[in-house]
Amino acid sequence: MQHSHEALDRPGGFSRINLLAPLRHRDFRILWAGMTVSLLGDGIFLVAMAWEAYALWNAPAALSILGIGMTLPTIAFLLPAGMLSDRVDRRLVMLWADFGRAVVIGVLAVLSLTGALTFWQLVVVVAVYGVGTAFFIPAFEAVVPDIVPSPDLPAANSLDQFVRPIALRLVGPAVGGALVATLGSGTAFAVDSASFAASTVAVWMIRPPLRASADSESPVAAMKAGLRFVAGRAWLWGTLLSAAIAYLCFLGPAEVLLPYLVKNDLGASARDLGLVFAAGGIGAIGGALFMGQWGHPRRDVTIMYATWTIATLAVAGYGLATSSWQLMVACLVFNALETAGTIIWATIKQRHVPASMLGRVSSLDWLISIGLLPLSFALTAPAAEALGARVTLVGAAVIGAVVTLGALFIPGMRSIEGVASRPTGQVPDAPSELLRPPALVDL
Repeated sequence: MQHSHEALDRPGGFSRINLLAPLRHRDFRILWAGMTVSLLGDGIFLVAMAWEAYALWNAPAALSILGIGMTLPTIAFLLPAGMLSDRVDRRLVMLWADFGRAVVIGVLAVLSLTGALTFWQLVVVVAVYGVGTAFFIPAFEAVVPDIVPSPDLPAANSLDQFVRPIALRLVGPAVGGALVATLGSGTAFAVDSASFAASTVAVWMIRPPLRASADSESPVAAMKAGLRFVAGRAWLWGTLLSAAIAYLCFLGPAEVLLPYLVKNDLGASARDLGLVFAAGGIGAIGGALFMGQWGHPRRDVTIMYATWTIATLAVAGYGLATSSWQLMVACLVFNALETAGTIIWATIKQRHVPASMLGRVSSLDWLISIGLLPLSFALTAPAAEALGARVTLVGAAVIGAVVTLGALFIPGMRSIEGVASRPTGQVPDAPSELLRPPALVDL
């Protein structure tokens, strides 16, 4: 895609972006509204699912198994989902994914409200939920450049990362904690189901432009093309590989042991867990606001890796914390820096991956990045049993940070810094073209 970098030609190499500029576009405005409602429901779901899991089985293995149950189906369906989003109307893919999740979470709400829910039924429900997530993610990431003009993409990514933590990590968990504490998990699940229904309506209302059909290319050939594209660019394969290893190290322990520490080590309540998640939301909001004002940096890859490395180290704060407020601080720092790096990464992909391949690349991004998550979840419980929850968290953070920082020094990782993006649909056969000095690249 040809994206203008004129907005970046300011003193210091940064631009100031109007965070609300993408809302001028009808389709993005509708999609943004629907996503906001859905993310509120997801924030409620985070607290309700964790609390319900430990109510049914009060051991770290409970959330580990749920994590595996959700991520394995997501991983299994990401590649076909990415190919599908490049071949059909991406709006329809998102619509059916949201509708399916509305139904399955509705079933979960009924089971919980009637007292019929068992732990293994919860595992099955989150597995089906994971399938819907697999189809929604690449279609959503690929549809944004279809409905937002190139100059507004950094602002659109910042706005997404601004709203996401407000809903998913701030308001949603706070409401979820209150709902679970007062009305029970079943009511919280019902609210999440309704939020997916609202998002389904919003997706149905948007009208993205038609794209050239890829039907002449077989699914196998399409996937091979996507793999060749990723394999030929160090900034892509290196980032995905390092993310896979780093997530293996720290994400399972963080997701499983944070709720466990709140409930069992600190003796706190679901409301306190919601407040810890909410603190992370505040940090992510700050990170998004900062990036929306700062703009996309020239040394984007370097800055992205620096923020991700420090963010990973912040996970050690979970293991060192002795009170809820300290957990809140660690969660705030982690999410602020993680969000800043994610905004940069989303813009890099949208600027350097052709529109016709963005769905496949996004699915590969998620597939490779989270491919080892089931193993991370599986190893967390025995590691915590052998070493203790706190030692596991600190060790995971340190190892994950070393892996993340090390990827920055892979040859060719920073080759796209300062390089203008490629015209729509142009995919070079030789990866060496991106390794030339910026002045020699054909713009």
